[in-house]
Amino acid sequence: MVNLLLSALSGLLLSAAFEPIALWWLAPIALALAMYALASSERKYLSVLAFALTFNLVLLHWTSIYVGSLPWIILATGLTLFYLPLVAVKRLGISFFPLIFIVLEEIRNHFPFQGFGWARIAYSQADAPYAKIAAHGGAVALSAITVLLGLFIHHISKKELQFLILLPIVLVLIPINVDINQTTRALLIQGNVPKLGLDFNSRATEVFNNHVEETEIALQSEKEVDFILWPENAVDVDPFRNPEIFETLNTFTTPLIVGAIVNRDREILNTSILWTKEKQNVYIKQHLTPFGEYIPLRSLASKVSPLVDNVRDFSAGNESTIFTIGAAKIAPIICFELLDDQIMQDGAKSSNILAVQTNSATFGDSAESAQQLQITRVRAIEHLRNVLSVSTTGYSAVIDYNGKVLQTTQMGTAEHLYAEVGLISSTSPRDRYGDWALVMTLIWLLIAARGAYIYRR
Repeated sequence: MVNLLLSALSGLLLSAAFEPIALWWLAPIALALAMYALASSERKYLSVLAFALTFNLVLLHWTSIYVGSLPWIILATGLTLFYLPLVAVKRLGISFFPLIFIVLEEIRNHFPFQGFGWARIAYSQADAPYAKIAAHGGAVALSAITVLLGLFIHHISKKELQFLILLPIVLVLIPINVDINQTTRALLIQGNVPKLGLDFNSRATEVFNNHVEETEIALQSEKEVDFILWPENAVDVDPFRNPEIFETLNTFTTPLIVGAIVNRDREILNTSILWTKEKQNVYIKQHLTPFGEYIPLRSLASKVSPLVDNVRDFSAGNESTIFTIGAAKIAPIICFELLDDQIMQDGAKSSNILAVQTNSATFGDSAESAQQLQITRVRAIEHLRNVLSVSTTGYSAVIDYNGKVLQTTQMGTAEHLYAEVGLISSTSPRDRYGDWALVMTLIWLLIAARGAYIYRR
């Protein structure tokens, strides 16, 4: 029973490394405690379940805000099952915990339904002194070094000193050349919505008008901007089919990047549009949110929640797009796409700045938006790109390539941010290596596990 309580406590502490508490140093401590409890437990399956279920239930509580407890519990329980192979440490030894943990994390990032990587350990580590390792080895390397720190703490508790397992952390000391030759001036608009909740867009024209009004207020103070950035769902009435909205957008002489819902034949698309009076360049969201923008296993899901009957399936795009405005080459990233390694890599390599458009109205004033901002900060470090992140309701932010938040708005308000942002032409080592970053991380975890195993023998 004591070990089960320690396992549950480790899951609780690990969730506290994420927003809204956001104490990064709790992650390696929590993982060390999870290893201790697992190694000591006679009922290893129950130990893993206690750790993983507590972690996922607390971290993802925001998913229950408007849809009820049952979908939240099903999601947390489903994710928990992916942790069960950790019981293999009974035969292999606790030194294999980091390798197994990271392999399972990568599986969750891709499967099922294209994956749900929200609970990736790396996303709690934006403020860690070793966070820059993400620029060399990606988010997977940042997760790995955090779990290895947990293993190191576990070894210390056993009076075993094995510093070599942390050898990759020296990558943080290797300087990376960042080329910033030009800047762009952007205006971020957070227009807010009339009402938080799943029906935030029931008055979609009002949401649109909020963003028009906030943009006009901002331009009265400062007109000299290169482009204006609106969030996802800022235009929830198809601008190509609504003449009034079409003409309103055309009144702006500054290029707009707007998040809009577009209908094409029988398809419904979540898009980012570079809008000028002369031309509109459309990017279609590629990685749709399961159970949010489309419903897998619809007949089964409808038995869990009748709300799925209100969800019309979106259609996904199949290619990335870069918006060019002067010297700025802007990669639009729409909300859930932040979790997709390939989309992020493709966007970063083709651009010199990232624009993240999101809508947090469907999660109220929960921790979801703050956790997403954490993810965005790690992605900025990983891809060495300055990031403009804009939300309908908050938090909107300007983030530099070190993951530092330079400006931010509050939740549930109409605000705007002016930003003069550097355009970075150089590529991060992680983006140059591509999939080799994952391969080399897994190889090191195997070497570290095997070395620690031989040392103990």
